[in-house]
Amino acid sequence: MNYLVSAQAGAQLMSLIVYLAMARWYVVPWLKSRNRTDALIALLWVHVFRYVALQVFSAQHDGFPISDKGAIEIVIGDVAGAVMAFTAIAFLRVRSALAIPLAWLLVAETIYDTITNVQGGVREHLMGAASGVTWMVLVYFVPMVVVSCVLLIWQLLARRSEALDQVSWRRAPARVALRS
Repeated sequence: MNYLVSAQAGAQLMSLIVYLAMARWYVVPWLKSRNRTDALIALLWVHVFRYVALQVFSAQHDGFPISDKGAIEIVIGDVAGAVMAFTAIAFLRVRSALAIPLAWLLVAETIYDTITNVQGGVREHLMGAASGVTWMVLVYFVPMVVVSCVLLIWQLLARRSEALDQVSWRRAPARVALRS
């Protein structure tokens, strides 16, 4: 069963490397070409889907050996992160200054949540026990959240002196063509 631990760890590491390369080659230049508001919103959207952690209850039902306490900890942390991210996006869309402290709170919550989830997984011997959707979430989504968090920290620090600009991709006013 040792190969399952290596497979999961290796796949997570590969995903992390791929996401970091994508970030460096494509996301960082794209973020630099956007205003602060748009850049933050793009990075926050990744976190909105953290409610995928709710699938841990289904995984537990199907044999994933996580305790009820461990499952609840995962769900509370990730659903709270999803709510914070969506709320920060809503605040950014109306250019509310509350968005920035909320984004920082999300960063702190994500770091804490990641550390406690790793500790819980070690404590409950979960590494290598994931399969199906749980394996996909751990191997593809979790590294994406981590890289997005790093980019979010970078944007919050590097652009802290910039004002919150109007979101550039809001719907443009409709143009009415008059026909003679």
